[in-house]
Amino acid sequence: MNSGELNHKKVYEVQGRITEEGLQNSSTKLIPKYCVLIGLAGQGRTRGTVAMNMVELCTNQSIAAIFPNEKIFDCNFLYHNLDHRYDELRRLSTGSEGRGGLNLQIIKSLKINLPTLPEQRKIAECLTSLDDLIAAHGQKLDALRAHKKGLLQQLFPAEGESVPRLRFPEFRASGPWDFRELGDFITERNESPQEKIPLFSLTIENGVTEKTERYERSFLVKNEEDAYKLVLPDDFAYNPMNLRFGAIARHSGAEKVALSKYYNIFYCDQSVDSRFCEHYFKSDKMIKFYDNMATGSLIEKRRVHFSDFLKFNIRFPILAEQRKIAECLSALDEQIAAQGQKIAALNAHKKGLLQQLFPIQED
Repeated sequence: MNSGELNHKKVYEVQGRITEEGLQNSSTKLIPKYCVLIGLAGQGRTRGTVAMNMVELCTNQSIAAIFPNEKIFDCNFLYHNLDHRYDELRRLSTGSEGRGGLNLQIIKSLKINLPTLPEQRKIAECLTSLDDLIAAHGQKLDALRAHKKGLLQQLFPAEGESVPRLRFPEFRASGPWDFRELGDFITERNESPQEKIPLFSLTIENGVTEKTERYERSFLVKNEEDAYKLVLPDDFAYNPMNLRFGAIARHSGAEKVALSKYYNIFYCDQSVDSRFCEHYFKSDKMIKFYDNMATGSLIEKRRVHFSDFLKFNIRFPILAEQRKIAECLSALDEQIAAQGQKIAALNAHKKGLLQQLFPIQED
């Protein structure tokens, strides 16, 4: 097991393998099931991460293992207690300039309030059942996202095809989708805001999807109006540097907002459904277009200029079919968002529960 696999939390499987001969001739140790594992090193989030191995395995030297001792503590209780103390473990790390590390002396010096074993087990059962519930909802969220990905692949024509593989019955007789150049129905918006309005930031999440964040302040018109562009409801925005990754977002809010001047802002005319375009622009088919059209020798410097984007020649169905597809995918998006909110609420509930069960101890 390597330290990166601590992020699995309850570890049932790891990628690495070692032979008996290798075990005998290396510094690694074989540890029993149900050890509480702590990441000792790393400049990222690994240092201080707590997990538990549910199978017998070996670890490298960047992981500390607290062996089970059923006479003193319940392993699951200790796991939840130390997992809750991630920030404390990070603070206790030695070193400077982000290169700190934990060691066995620091871990051995940690103080922990231990109730009786029956109470430990009861607390551990409560938190473990909550973890199981969160995991189940997470699996449902993953299934919904996979379902949407499959639908996107079937609801839009594949390369070289004029109709999608999956079509709503009322449109099967409508014939093939017609080619349309994006510039025929897209208009760029290049206006500076003339009033104080919310300032947004468009960032890449996981390399393929966009995340829109609202800043807590309104920008100052007099000093900053030239640094931002106006975005109206139903407008689209993208960063040309990341367009090939599908970094394109539709503003679905009801208010005017502002984005950095480095984004291209555009809107579609009434001959197309903006919600349909939103899903189409983020489909695998379009991402391939972006990738093929991107210019630049280095991956991180490649871009799709707006003038080239407008020349994309893509098949579109009639407006009624666009709306039907958009309704289907938007309804699925709502389910995905609702599922995400359930998980967020459960995590918030768990956090509050942990704060009450394991209050932070003062020095």
